[in-house]
Amino acid sequence: MTASDLSACEREPIHAPGGIQPHGYLLVVDETTMRVIQVSANLDALVGAPVDTVLGAPLDAILGHDCADRVTAALARRAPDVPLGTVPLYLGEALIGAERFELVLHRNGTALVLELERRNGTRTGAFASIYPLVRGFVTSLQDAPSVEVLAERAVVEIRRISGFGRALLYRFDEDGHGVVLAEDADDGYERYLHHHFPASDIPAQARALYLKTHLRLIADANYVPVPLVPVLNPMTRAPTDLSASVLRSVSPVHVEYMRNMGTIASMSVSLIVRGELWGMISCHDRAPRHPDFGARMLCEHLGHMLSLQIEAKEESEDAAYRETLRHTLVELLASMAEHTIVADGLAAHAETLLKLGASGGAAIAVEGHVTLLGQTPPASDVLAIVDWLAEHAPTPVFSTYELGAALPDTFPDIHARASGMLAVSMSQMYRHYVIWFRPEARFDVAWAGEPVKREASASDGSGAPHKISPRRSFATWHETIRGRSTRWRTAEIDTAHEFRTALLGFVLRRAEEMAALASELGRANKELEAFSYSVSHDLRAPLRHIVGYGDLLGEFEGERLSERGQRFLSNVLSSARFAGALVDDLLSFSQLGRAALRVTEVDLQSLVEALIAEAARDLEGREVEWRVAALPHVHGDAAFLQIVLRSLVSNALKYSRTRRPAIIELGAQRVGDDQVVFVRDNGVGFDMKYVDKLFGVFQRLHRIEEFEGTGIGLANVRRIVERHDGRTWAEGKVDEGATFFFSLPVAGPADPAALSPDAIGSLRPYSSHA
Repeated sequence: MTASDLSACEREPIHAPGGIQPHGYLLVVDETTMRVIQVSANLDALVGAPVDTVLGAPLDAILGHDCADRVTAALARRAPDVPLGTVPLYLGEALIGAERFELVLHRNGTALVLELERRNGTRTGAFASIYPLVRGFVTSLQDAPSVEVLAERAVVEIRRISGFGRALLYRFDEDGHGVVLAEDADDGYERYLHHHFPASDIPAQARALYLKTHLRLIADANYVPVPLVPVLNPMTRAPTDLSASVLRSVSPVHVEYMRNMGTIASMSVSLIVRGELWGMISCHDRAPRHPDFGARMLCEHLGHMLSLQIEAKEESEDAAYRETLRHTLVELLASMAEHTIVADGLAAHAETLLKLGASGGAAIAVEGHVTLLGQTPPASDVLAIVDWLAEHAPTPVFSTYELGAALPDTFPDIHARASGMLAVSMSQMYRHYVIWFRPEARFDVAWAGEPVKREASASDGSGAPHKISPRRSFATWHETIRGRSTRWRTAEIDTAHEFRTALLGFVLRRAEEMAALASELGRANKELEAFSYSVSHDLRAPLRHIVGYGDLLGEFEGERLSERGQRFLSNVLSSARFAGALVDDLLSFSQLGRAALRVTEVDLQSLVEALIAEAARDLEGREVEWRVAALPHVHGDAAFLQIVLRSLVSNALKYSRTRRPAIIELGAQRVGDDQVVFVRDNGVGFDMKYVDKLFGVFQRLHRIEEFEGTGIGLANVRRIVERHDGRTWAEGKVDEGATFFFSLPVAGPADPAALSPDAIGSLRPYSSHA
């Protein structure tokens, strides 16, 4: 059905058709005066007078005192503000002339709408037989184990009471399509069990009427509508709203639909669950059929009971499923308590996580890193999905069963790997997500005819507006639907919200624990620094005395010492000097954490040039090639940054002294919000499996006999850079040299991006040799 068809169909004023079906009579009465102001044109046959002579007359003068008294008594029992659309009130039977009629009344604004139908059969009362009829049916509903069994029992009972040739019960799916759950029919009727009827069969305004009036009868599809006289309601100057009328004439499109289906009479009973139109019981017959008013009211009553049972069954099933999901959530959260990192805790209990999402695959995306569990798209696609969610997801919990349709055109074949997605954001600031994926589930749908309405051209060629024509065939029409997964149930989405709340609480609790630990660690560090400073300071004087008196001993008494004594004295002096250097470095390390930063603009190029000139005095006899790229200006403490560069350059010279020539490279590259500076040498290098030890205090990767040092220099580098909100790292290979990196934020702290070899850029020679 085209968009224009749907629009035209949904604009049809079916609530005010201007007429009724001919098996009854309708009168509109001014409640204030109780005079008739509008009637159906067939009323003349009942009262034996032209309808224009009836208009303006009192109700009792037209229909008699029995009928008028019932209306008056009903109004006395009802509140004066009965709203339009209220379920019509049954007034019982009244004698009009020599016949008995069923009376139904409802309010329409300030007017009353009274409808009359002849009583069929020889009943003694409309409700006399309800109890024995429904007693067994109600018991069978209570014993039914599922909604499907409820539906099967309902269609049998409704058809038995109404006498129609076929009864279908169908429910509306999430897209509004009707799916037949149960069917009972005489031989010779087409069967539609498990068939789908498109949502366009019942436009929106028709569904709204089914919510207001729960039973509708079309006794004969070949009827000629009986117009109302006058056409417009004299009180409103508009067509009378017949939304609540039991005799309301129906759309010509629907009547044609019935004929095309081979149906002459139909009756529909609405199934209202949780205030919404859940489904319908639709009865059909090949011949005209007019069940009496009592039978119809009984069917409507059974429809109400069936609706309550359906709601109870669904809520019971939903509650049981929610309880299962909640147990799974509790199990997962309890297991995660063993882990300090959320992502690690989730990944360690993959089976429980997948069970929580009722899916075959999941992904945990944290800080650009993806952990895949089960059947999922590749990590690159997951990262792209995370970017899409961050930009387009309207809520922190986002679900779709048509992932290919939800994502941009860059994922045209995503359904081959995942068609359903349930994503939960774990952070309000960062792109951290838990995502469940469901595979494609191909659906083979049997439609009752091709699911379209067609626009039929006017046959006279006059250029008259086109009219809507329903499909002519209801033969089974198969369709295979692809690109969809099974839908996410409301319970699953609600549990995902609970999961997110629990995760945020878990993260907050961990953050509080980390903050407390950081505070405690800060106090311990301050105490350790104070202790280190005190010990270092107090050790300097004794060590200087040892070295001083050792030198004096060698100078004045050295010749008297034996060769062994001179060797012992030499070892004492060497150890004392090393201890002194170690104490000096330790004191410097403790001071670096205590001294305040004096941030200014620092010219790194000038610092490096000064360091090269300074180093040149100690490089006599060495062949050193310097390669220095243009270095930027940064913001930091000039003295501290000079210590960083001096330590890195000194290390590069020290560990490359066996090379001819030794090549020392320095350069910088802007990466994101950081300036990344590096110092590279072609020296002895190191094994990358020990890289984590490089920047620790007293950590050495080479023997002291090979390369001197106390093992504090790189620890100083890391401490200084971290105080500048930067970070340090290194790369190296044994006998192939090493590269040390440090980053400094350009404007405020920022997470530095990794520097790839290609990002270093070309280097220009600074000078050829020392």
